[in-house]
Amino acid sequence: MTFSIVGRDARTGDLGVAVASKFLAVGALVPFVQGGVGAVATQSYVNPTFGPEGLRLLSSGLDAQAVSAHFQATDPGIAQRQFGLVSASGGSATFTGSGCHAWAGGYAAPDVAIQGNILAGPGVVTAMRAAWEAGTDLPLPRRLLAALMAGDAAGGDRRGRQSAALLCAGPGRGYGGLTDDWVNLRADDHAAPCAELARLLDVHDLLFTRPETTRPLTPEQLDWLRALLIRQGYAAALPAGPWDTDTETAAWALYGTENLEERWVPGGQVDPVALAYLQQRYGAEG
Repeated sequence: MTFSIVGRDARTGDLGVAVASKFLAVGALVPFVQGGVGAVATQSYVNPTFGPEGLRLLSSGLDAQAVSAHFQATDPGIAQRQFGLVSASGGSATFTGSGCHAWAGGYAAPDVAIQGNILAGPGVVTAMRAAWEAGTDLPLPRRLLAALMAGDAAGGDRRGRQSAALLCAGPGRGYGGLTDDWVNLRADDHAAPCAELARLLDVHDLLFTRPETTRPLTPEQLDWLRALLIRQGYAAALPAGPWDTDTETAAWALYGTENLEERWVPGGQVDPVALAYLQQRYGAEG
């Protein structure tokens, strides 16, 4: 009923799961990720205890194959189950029970496990593998999403489309750098859920990615920003000339309204991505 990819970025240690299905809110049941521990996708007559239990067993020191063996030995319904998992060290496992509906199967290699059932055919897994292997330069969320979209384009769930989800964690990747929980996006009931997930990831990257580069505002951009802050009611008046504390206070309030806190840079510096967004939203030149 579902196709998924569990992956690890060997460069950064980031972990994640991307999944799609003709099933309501697949993200509520299939993906489980814990930074520094591992990632699990549990599907096909899903046993949702595999997620937290798999992460617990990985945390206790079991490798991916040992966790897979434990599930197979202890779940009486294992013949209808399917799962994939990757550990923080890159070990992986995928399992497809003999009672899963055709086409069902998977692929596992270091840092990745791909699996699906009720698929259009084995070409879905093949396409996902090719996209994963081609995406080594992408950040993990983008790499997982590229693989998911490749599987969708290859036919995906042969019953149709309904939902998709992307869940990722990485060291200090979360909001404010205070948590490992990074990307948690879901399209729960949508005609094109993978495309909707891509749109949501674009919004996520705008709002929650920290600046890669910064630079000073030009005098023209500073004039534009001050005029915007006055026009939008963040200040009654602002002085001309160099950056000042009143402008900073008003600009910080604007960034908070727009949920751009993660892209905030104090002292008259600016993240070009945030500036471009504000200029597009409010209209500007310079």
